[in-house]
Amino acid sequence: MATALTVNNPELVHVHNDHGHGDHHHKETFLTKYIFSQDHKMIAKQFLITGIIMAVIAMILSVLFRIQLAYPNTAFPFLQTLLGRFAPEGRLDPNFYLSLVTIHGTIMVFFVLTAGLSGTFSNLLIPLQLGARDMASPFLNMLSYWFFFTACIIMLSSFFVQKGPASGGWTIYPPLSALPKAMPGSEMGMTLWLTSMVLFVASQLMGGINYISTILNMRTKGMDLWKMPLTIWAFFVTAILGVLSFPVLVAGVVLLVFDRSMGTSFYLSDIVLNGSVLPNEGGSPILFEHLFWFLGHPEVYIVIMPAMGLVSEVMAVNARKPIFGYHAMVYSLIGITILSFIVWGHHMFVTGMNPFLGGVFMITTLIIAVPSAVKTFNWLATLWRGNIRFTPAMMFSIGFVSFFISGGLTGIFLGNAALDINLHDTYFVVAHFHLVMGSAAIFGMLAGVYHWFPKMFGRLMDEKLGYLHFWLTFIGAYLVFFPMHFMGLDGVPRRYYAFTEFESMKQWLSVNTFITWAAIMSALAQVAFLYNFVSSIFFGRKASQNPWNANTLEWTTPVERIHGNWPGEIPTVYRWSYDYSKPGHDQDFIPQTVPFSQTLNSNLPHDFEDDPEVEKMQTEWLKKNSPSQEVK
Repeated sequence: MATALTVNNPELVHVHNDHGHGDHHHKETFLTKYIFSQDHKMIAKQFLITGIIMAVIAMILSVLFRIQLAYPNTAFPFLQTLLGRFAPEGRLDPNFYLSLVTIHGTIMVFFVLTAGLSGTFSNLLIPLQLGARDMASPFLNMLSYWFFFTACIIMLSSFFVQKGPASGGWTIYPPLSALPKAMPGSEMGMTLWLTSMVLFVASQLMGGINYISTILNMRTKGMDLWKMPLTIWAFFVTAILGVLSFPVLVAGVVLLVFDRSMGTSFYLSDIVLNGSVLPNEGGSPILFEHLFWFLGHPEVYIVIMPAMGLVSEVMAVNARKPIFGYHAMVYSLIGITILSFIVWGHHMFVTGMNPFLGGVFMITTLIIAVPSAVKTFNWLATLWRGNIRFTPAMMFSIGFVSFFISGGLTGIFLGNAALDINLHDTYFVVAHFHLVMGSAAIFGMLAGVYHWFPKMFGRLMDEKLGYLHFWLTFIGAYLVFFPMHFMGLDGVPRRYYAFTEFESMKQWLSVNTFITWAAIMSALAQVAFLYNFVSSIFFGRKASQNPWNANTLEWTTPVERIHGNWPGEIPTVYRWSYDYSKPGHDQDFIPQTVPFSQTLNSNLPHDFEDDPEVEKMQTEWLKKNSPSQEVK
């Protein structure tokens, strides 16, 4: 296999191309093409399809526990048929209810929003938008997917062990996670959870190192950092964030395994179990919270920043305008990356934290809202007076901004220590978290799927089904999560199996019923997407090479799959990614591969300030074509 480091050397391009095709020298088998592929485009599809399957499973789990919340005293025979011993007489077992909540949260946060989103689009777009034949290490890239796939299988296999899957919440706080006999879900199910997460982190580290190496070392000629699309900037800082924060979770998990299996007391102290005092002394569950949330809060941005990059690109293409404040967008991504490491304590305001330290975390939490607000302002300014094309991808991008604003505003409440003490562990947190992270990130992912589907599969998705999918999901998400804010303000706690025992909370039973039916509607809306996705792969309208009239490099590659991306020389980049609707040009887009010498009637002074030859050419052209004007 040829080394990808030759792509920046034009003299070696043709030598590399012979290897890049792969088909000339060795015949690809089904296994090497579709299963153990080292082609970044195929690996992106593997991540996407696996992520979609995991999302469907997580969605089904959420519908099951929502049925319990809406109808706590009703028996449903189909639940016993479906779940067996976990739903005796048609009612969910209380321990299994917590397992459903745990696995739903774990799958959505890690396996869908982290791996499904970043794994799909980082793999697909980094080489294509930078002008590289493939990732820096295609073999490591393949391993990254298969570690992720193995982690998925182990996580799902916990449903088939005797005591059921892990049930300590997706944050797996001790002592439920540290004592195998604490509850049924603390036994083998928790062991499988921990094993799965270690493999998942290994997958993310392999992917992250690959993404960083490719972005820094394998850009095509002319592609400097300030010509990169915002998608690549988002994937770059996300990969850095993951490489620095994920190992901390592994450290926390290893100590947890020691407590579970070797009698240590990192997280345990003064525990009474079934009337007997355990020998553990000196540990603290607060230590685990620090380790978990040191990853857990960067994880929020590991999830949301790739979606931010995708939405920025989709908005610029479909508003037919340059992205507003490109440099501010990049600096805000970098600011979020740095600040995300010093805000984890706001998850721990109720742990007895020193009030001074709580104040520090409160200030940094409120400061991190500033770069997020910059991005929101820039998206709205990009839309302002744009010649907007309301494609399904654009609709989901606008939906992303809506969720990001409405969910982000409630984060200001939770970032305030005095307010958070009252709202912590109530449905207010569930509402905030699912709007700003869950719904927004999913909408960013779906915007990416609709927009880059032609690049992945060579066909277009059905627009009418796309609009149906958007409106049902958008309305459904707000109907599910908006009422939860009011439940939280009234003190309704999350993760409870039923609220019928509490007189003050019975009044919310009808709201829970409403939310459950809205959730079922949202789940059914995904059937439209799944049908559209699968049928379009085989029967969708064939796509042209550049169906959206976009500027970035991926739309210069052929529609058919080529291992190596470009059949000939890799294109040279001359301009940034957002030359849309430039006055004087005969089209409303100018691809990055068009030299400034071909657009003399639309060039602006800042376009070529680093290239004296083009500047001289432009000056001479201006003298010739506007002799009556003074040329500065």
